[in-house]
Amino acid sequence: MKPLKLVQVSDIHFGGEHKAAVEAAVERINAERPDLVIAAGDLTKDGKVEEFDAALAWLNRLPSPRIVTPGNHDTPFVGPREILTRLVKPWRRYEDRFGERMNSDWDDPRATVVTLNSARAFQLRLNWSKGAVSRRQVREVCADLKEAAPDALKIVVCHHPLIEMLGGPMTAKVHGGMAAAQAFAHAGADLVLTGHIHAPFVHPYPFSDGCTQAVGSGTLSVRERGVPPSFNLIEVDDVDIRITALAFERTQFVTFRTWSVPRRCVPKSPNENGATEVAPLQV
Repeated sequence: MKPLKLVQVSDIHFGGEHKAAVEAAVERINAERPDLVIAAGDLTKDGKVEEFDAALAWLNRLPSPRIVTPGNHDTPFVGPREILTRLVKPWRRYEDRFGERMNSDWDDPRATVVTLNSARAFQLRLNWSKGAVSRRQVREVCADLKEAAPDALKIVVCHHPLIEMLGGPMTAKVHGGMAAAQAFAHAGADLVLTGHIHAPFVHPYPFSDGCTQAVGSGTLSVRERGVPPSFNLIEVDDVDIRITALAFERTQFVTFRTWSVPRRCVPKSPNENGATEVAPLQV
């Protein structure tokens, strides 16, 4: 089967984007000619109209097709009138430009990619930036995964990491996240792609057969958390899933870290199924 190439971006935060990095990313992503571009949320900084327009214009410069899911910053965020809009029509600006905020999917004989909106306009807790996943969302995603083509890679995309990254620069604290991660692992998900942390990572879920990998991408904004602006390149063949974090250095993107995961995972203990980092490079 023909190899599959995906690009995973997140946390561009238009309104606070790293201008040189987003321009260089357009050039590099087009040069890679991916089969699919995946945007895992936080397209904007404050959910303003002009920020959404800039995000749409930028994504339109990238190869198609693409699949997008929102993040916690993609609702109106600053000022009394914006807060009112957030409470009344929180997702209107996003949906006018990118379509449904809930589940969407991309199907190919090589992969099924399903999105999940883990962001909430408001919650019954003080920090609305944290994520949440409902039981209904989990059921719908699992149903889509079960309809994937035989031998297709199964991928879930959401903004918030469903389980915490140990040693990460921030937390997601997703309500229902642990149960969702466990359900997706049992449904045979190969990858769960997320953003939010602003740092790339790959680690296995400690559930089911240990074959589901959590994959986080970095930011393309100025809100760096100890890592340069970056995005992920995911390449899949019959042998390996190779995840490369490409980081911005001066005027271009270079390899920052690379992980390799067996395409045909043999169930073992979680410690044995972890992704192997194959080419670390400090930028």
